[in-house]
Amino acid sequence: MRIAIDGPAAAGKTTLARSLAEELGYLFVPTGAMYRAAALAHQRGIPVERLEIAVGAGGRIYLDGEDVTDLLTHPDLDELSSQLALNGRVRQRLVEIQRRIAAHGDVVMEGRDIGTVVLPDAELKIFLWATDEERARRRLAEHGGEFADVLAAIRRRDERDSTRPDSPLRAAPDAVVVDTTGRTPEEVLASVLRLVEERRAQLAR
Repeated sequence: MRIAIDGPAAAGKTTLARSLAEELGYLFVPTGAMYRAAALAHQRGIPVERLEIAVGAGGRIYLDGEDVTDLLTHPDLDELSSQLALNGRVRQRLVEIQRRIAAHGDVVMEGRDIGTVVLPDAELKIFLWATDEERARRRLAEHGGEFADVLAAIRRRDERDSTRPDSPLRAAPDAVVVDTTGRTPEEVLASVLRLVEERRAQLAR
């Protein structure tokens, strides 16, 4: 089964996708980390057409065979990866790689355009949501800062993601919208596991 999880920044996509993949024994594919790996490749002078990114157990990211997971948290890569996400050639290359990964087995893939662009025929599509304020509080707990600044940054990112001409952030028509506001990761996981079981039962008919 291919499970697509989309949603805005700090909605809880990565936490849910990682836990869900572990619970189901599926491959966890964090596409945001793949874009950061593309940013690292850009810094290293690797051209887009030679970009090779693989995903291993636990969502480990490999660039040209090298495990670069621990290098992807550098702040410089965040801004560069956001810029590269607007580059049509980079997006096309990464979509090709992501589809190739999904063709080889069961996956939980999370990002912003998985259910609409990367895997439009995924067996289960989840769109995670939470209020702006809730997502700002989560970011604040992770990284610190001033609430007003974090909230403004969240809203800017939402605007950029939802209005970009290529693969804008939006829920697929057949996605199940899951609001994570005020809910623990465990509660969200339990509700999504129920959705997985329901979908499996439908597919078995």
